[in-house]
Amino acid sequence: MDYDVIYIGSGNAAWQGGRFLRKAGLKILIIEESLYGGTCANRGCNSKALLDAPYEIKALADNFEGVGKSGDLEVDWPALMKFKRKRIANMAPFLDGKFKEYDLDVAHGKGVIVDEHTVKVGDDTYTTDKIVIATGLKPVIPDIKGKEYLHDSTDFLDIDELPKHAIIIGAGFVGMEFASILAEAGHSADVIIRGDMALKYFHQPYVQKVIEILKDKNISFHFNQTVSEVISNVEIKDPEKRILNVENALNSDDDLRDPDAKIDNRAYENAFTVHLESGLSLTGDYVIAAMGREANVADIGLENVGLTYSKAGIKVNGHLQTDVENIYAVGDVADTGIAKLVTVAIHQSKYLAKELLGEADEITYPVVPAVAYTIPRIATVGVPAYVAESSDEYEVHQIKYGKSYSLELKNDTTAEAKVIVDKDLQIVGAEIYAADAENVANMFAFIINKKITLEELDYMIYAFPSSSSVCLYKLHNIHYDL
Repeated sequence: MDYDVIYIGSGNAAWQGGRFLRKAGLKILIIEESLYGGTCANRGCNSKALLDAPYEIKALADNFEGVGKSGDLEVDWPALMKFKRKRIANMAPFLDGKFKEYDLDVAHGKGVIVDEHTVKVGDDTYTTDKIVIATGLKPVIPDIKGKEYLHDSTDFLDIDELPKHAIIIGAGFVGMEFASILAEAGHSADVIIRGDMALKYFHQPYVQKVIEILKDKNISFHFNQTVSEVISNVEIKDPEKRILNVENALNSDDDLRDPDAKIDNRAYENAFTVHLESGLSLTGDYVIAAMGREANVADIGLENVGLTYSKAGIKVNGHLQTDVENIYAVGDVADTGIAKLVTVAIHQSKYLAKELLGEADEITYPVVPAVAYTIPRIATVGVPAYVAESSDEYEVHQIKYGKSYSLELKNDTTAEAKVIVDKDLQIVGAEIYAADAENVANMFAFIINKKITLEELDYMIYAFPSSSSVCLYKLHNIHYDL
C-alpha cells in the first residue's frame, strides 16, 4: 500500500484528524481538487464572519441612537470586500504550509475511488488501507427554468457591489444572514420561503423578532411559496450573445460591455423576474439560491464500491464507517443526524483518528451550540424550548437580561434567554436572542456539558459588567425559586 489513510477533501474534517494519524506514524495523503481548507476556510464561514462584522458593529452603534450616537456609521462594501479577499487569499497557502509542517502528503486534483483500496487523481493512482471521504456539501440549485441566473452563497460572498434589491430563495442560515447584511446596508430584498417557518431549527419566537426587525428595514417575506421560473429582463440585440453574469455587465463601464449587447436602462433595478407557482412575480437585480446544501459526492466513484447516498450525505454507523468496511465518511458529507457545522466536523475528525488507531469506541457528542448570525443573533444549545414546553420533564425560565445591564453595556435592552431545566433543576438547554448570543451559547454549552449546578453557578464570582455575568446572575432566581 502507498498509504495507510487517504482523505478525499482537505477541510477541517480531514486534516484535523490526519495530523494526529501522521504523528502516530501512519502515512497520510490528502486529495483536494480546489483550494486547501475546503468551503469554510475559503468560501464560507470565514468569509461570512469578515463581511458580517462591520454590520454587527453598525447595529450596536444604532442602539445608542438619541442617547449619545452622533452621525451614521456607513460600511464601505468595496473596501471591505478588498480586505476580505486579501485575508481569504492567504488561507489556502497557510494550510499548504501547515500540511507540510504536519508531514501530510497532498495530491491536487479530483479524487475518484476505483475500488476499496485504490484512489485515482488524474493519471496518478494511489493505494491505501483506509479511505476517508470528507468532500463536504455543495449549494442546492433548483432544477427550474432560468437556473443559470441564480447565484449561490459563494457568489454573494465575493460580490463587488451589494445588490440594491435581492431576491433570496430560502430562509435558513444563508438566506437570513444575507438578509441581515442587506438590511443593515440600507438595501432591500424579498425572501421566498417554501414552508411556513424561517430558521426552522431555532426558537420561533426569537426568529419572529428577527423577522420583524428585517421587515422594518425593507426586507419582505413570502411564506409557503415555490419558485417556478427565473427570467432575465435584459434586452440583447443578438439572442446568441446572452449575458449570464448580468450584474457585472450592468455595473461595468460602457466600453467594457459587449458591444453587441443592448441593456435596458431599467435593467439594474429590475434585471430579473422570479415567478412563483402561486402566480406572484418579484423583480430584483440579484437572485440568490439559499435552499440548503447537499452531499458533494458527484463523480467521486461511489458507484465503483457500491456506496449510495442521499441529499443528507453518506450513511455511516457509530464509528463513521460506511457500508464498505474500510471506507469512512466524516464531516458534512456524512449522514449522522448531527448538525452539519464546522465544529462538529472537527469533533468527528479527531474522533476518527482515534478510531483508526484502535483507541475509540462508538462516537459520542457533547451538546452542540448552533448560531444563526443574523442581526441580532439567535442561538440554541441542548434541549430546545419547543421540546421542553410540550413535556412535563422540563421547565422553561425566561431571563430578560438585556434590561438588567442596559445602562452599563451596549444598550442592548432586548437581549434575553430561555433556560431549560430538568426536574432536578439541572440546566439542560438554552435559547438565546442577543447581539452576542454566540458567546452566551458557549457559556451554556460548558454548563450543560459539565453538569454545573445552579448552586455552583451562584457561588461563583464573574467579571462585571458583561452580558454573561448578568445572565448568570439571573439564574439565581431559578435556584432560589424567586
